[in-house]
Amino acid sequence: MPSTMIDSQIFCDWFSRAEMREIFTDEYRLQCWLEVEAALARVQAKLGIIPRAAAEEICAKAKVANFNLAEFKKEADRTVHPLMPLIWGLQRVCNKDYGEYVHWGATTQDIMDTGMMLQIKAAGEIIFRDLRTIEHILKNLAQKHGSTIMAGRTHGQHALPLTFGFKVAVWLAEVRRHLQRWEQSRSRILVGNLSGAVGTHAAMGAWGLEVQKRVMAELGLGEPEITWHPARDRLAEFVSLLAGICATLGKIAKEIINLQKTEIGELAEPFVMGKVGSSTMPQKRNPHLCEAILALSKIVRYQAALALEGMVQEHERDMASWMTEWEIVPQACIYTSGVLKHSVVILQDLVVNEKRMRTNLDLLRGLIMAEPVMFALAEKVGHQEAHRIIYEIAMKAFEEGQTFKDCLLADERVNKYFTPQRIDELLNPEKYTGLSEEIVDKIIRGEM
Repeated sequence: MPSTMIDSQIFCDWFSRAEMREIFTDEYRLQCWLEVEAALARVQAKLGIIPRAAAEEICAKAKVANFNLAEFKKEADRTVHPLMPLIWGLQRVCNKDYGEYVHWGATTQDIMDTGMMLQIKAAGEIIFRDLRTIEHILKNLAQKHGSTIMAGRTHGQHALPLTFGFKVAVWLAEVRRHLQRWEQSRSRILVGNLSGAVGTHAAMGAWGLEVQKRVMAELGLGEPEITWHPARDRLAEFVSLLAGICATLGKIAKEIINLQKTEIGELAEPFVMGKVGSSTMPQKRNPHLCEAILALSKIVRYQAALALEGMVQEHERDMASWMTEWEIVPQACIYTSGVLKHSVVILQDLVVNEKRMRTNLDLLRGLIMAEPVMFALAEKVGHQEAHRIIYEIAMKAFEEGQTFKDCLLADERVNKYFTPQRIDELLNPEKYTGLSEEIVDKIIRGEM
């Protein structure tokens, strides 16, 4: 019986990707542990620490298919230990006495931490593949709408004109920074550990560092400069990176929700016949996918706080903090995959209502252009005086429901400096998008 949305046969794909869930199944997890044990045996055999025949047998039998998961669970419950059932199980399936060489000189957390890094490595391939897809979609969207004018908003109110392409370019630059963070941090994060009970390599003695180096090379992971049993910053950094990605995509989803509101209608998530908004209101086109992104984004962001808590360890190891990572890391990866999946669907077919954008730009009857009028007047009377004059005129237009142009024309403090034609020029929003198009082009080319 499923107990979470991740496990639900009905709702699992609302919350995640199937390929990501696979990485955090019991079978995949145990296979990662077995791969670490096998790599350890191979390296130790090459160094003459254990017999070559033993290593060959361990590697041949280090397959999750050789384990009965129900029996594994019974042993784990009986021993209250996460790894001993695997060690004993691998020992039992090895011929002769070769199983006695399983797990030679390692400690439980060595195997489990390094195994988790193999899972994170696989998860990262999916996460950053999808993020690169989103980067490509946003690049095309910014290029397509580099000149699509709309109202820029601050504090939820009309501020100044900009282009929709500029708004998307801000998203694009933020996504690229997350991709850069991964490239810059992966060598810090994707690091295994094989240092023994308290991290001193005592069990393997002089061979300790060489064994660790070679095992990590076989597994495609980095070698730690010192044990990280009690130093959990790598996992905290990874989960925090996922939280940042989800925050960015959550922000984009929220913007789409806001601009999809009936009264605004500038954007909308894709709609196909058969998609139902309400069980009682047939007309509804609700932004359900955007709302799903917001929900999942919140979950991942809070996982980052727990990951940071996991950094507070006791002594050389602390299972109380360590166990939280068994839950945090899979959930962060799985829910992030859901955020990315939904974001790809929404952004690649995003509905952009250019006509509504232009209509909404004029809702305040020209008031959105108060700034250029003020700066033009400032050249005549000074900045602070111009601000006072245009403020009074703007408030009058707003309160009385008049057009900004009519109020400007009627005010002697303005019309003595500007002709009606000049005022029309100053009130043209197409002429006041600043460097929007130039900046968008630079972002698209990767120059900024």
